[in-house]
Amino acid sequence: MSRRALYVETVIRTDLETLWRYTQEPDLHERWDLRFARIEPVAGSPGRFHYATRFLGLTINGTGIHAGESERPDGGRTSALRFASADPMSLIRSGSGYWRYTPTDDGVRFVTGFDYTTRWGVFGRFADLLFRPLFGWMTAWSFDRLRLWLETGAPPEELPLLSPTAGRCRRSPRPGKDGVAPRVLDTLEQA
Repeated sequence: MSRRALYVETVIRTDLETLWRYTQEPDLHERWDLRFARIEPVAGSPGRFHYATRFLGLTINGTGIHAGESERPDGGRTSALRFASADPMSLIRSGSGYWRYTPTDDGVRFVTGFDYTTRWGVFGRFADLLFRPLFGWMTAWSFDRLRLWLETGAPPEELPLLSPTAGRCRRSPRPGKDGVAPRVLDTLEQA
């Protein structure tokens, strides 16, 4: 992950199995994650999926591949993914990232780190100066929306718009391994 990679962390008062299910099952994931309007597994291709996102009135389509470690020595889990969009309207050309799940006394510490490359040359790099902070905010807001769903039972669609807040999430990695991509990411093909 680069110095500009996005990072979000929160602690959710739930058990590891529940958090894993709500983040790994596409029909649940797309309900809480502001970044995705649709996530569809590709039949016959384990780990592959198609996604759609809506941004500023545009629908952008892309593809991805993910893999997860269900058993880690520390009792946690990791999920890694690669994603890409051939859509010429997409600022994001391709990227990769991870989710790390670490049990704590208070629940599960849920962390993501991801980065991406842009298209459109100099204009794309300039547009990313505005988009990247917004994308980080959307990720943090979505993590808090998931936290509220799992802790209160209120479906994400019924939460008031201002109920989740990105400000409840940590946005920079702690010293150590938090900002380091897991090795499982190296095993994934390109999306």
